[in-house]
Amino acid sequence: MAGLELLSDQGYRVDGRRAGELRKIQARMGVFAQADGSAYIEQGNTKALAVVYGPHEIRGSRARALPDRALVNCQYSSATFSTGERKRRPHGDRKSCEMGLQLRQTFEAAILTQLHPRSQIDIYVQVLQADGGTYAACVNAATLAVLDAGIPMRDFVCACSAGFVDGTALADLSHVEEATGGPQLALALLPASGQIALLEMDARLHEDHLEQVLEAAARASRDVHTVLDRVVRQHVQEASVLLGD
Repeated sequence: MAGLELLSDQGYRVDGRRAGELRKIQARMGVFAQADGSAYIEQGNTKALAVVYGPHEIRGSRARALPDRALVNCQYSSATFSTGERKRRPHGDRKSCEMGLQLRQTFEAAILTQLHPRSQIDIYVQVLQADGGTYAACVNAATLAVLDAGIPMRDFVCACSAGFVDGTALADLSHVEEATGGPQLALALLPASGQIALLEMDARLHEDHLEQVLEAAARASRDVHTVLDRVVRQHVQEASVLLGD
């Protein structure tokens, strides 16, 4: 990526976006009838699918059951064709386990788990195509799938990435922007309260710039919420028409 200009003098990025502009988001809910909840999302060229089962009885050892809340189980995988690099193990590797843990931490902060003690909620997310912002796409797809399953949440949980290039904070990084190796921040936000469900930083960033990058990610996450809210409302309207209400 040497010599690639990520931000032009006019303030445009490689793909023509402004610094704080999101990639185009398209999403659908209820894509799998067999699951309790499901959703598909495209953020730019990153595509993710999420399915949710539960709440249901604990599977396996009942010793895992939590007496005061539901157990949230999250599993992440990526299709072997999701990137240009062919992988032998699309799931179960270290990166997949780390992503699954991040997703679990994110949704434990958003789902009202205390309403379903001694039960289990399973969230499965698969990336079909990776082109930057993988964690954010997974969170946003899973949020729609959890809502489709009718599982109570404190709020939407919306995620977006941000980076810092030439003194400017960039929101919703593409693969090209991530590949430069600059500082990257991933944020999962509950927009109504402003509560942060997860915050992760890759590479070093001077503390003087942290607030600027964090604000760019938060603002972009609120923009994501606007899109997801519209998708949910449209889905509810379509379901009402099918039910004849």
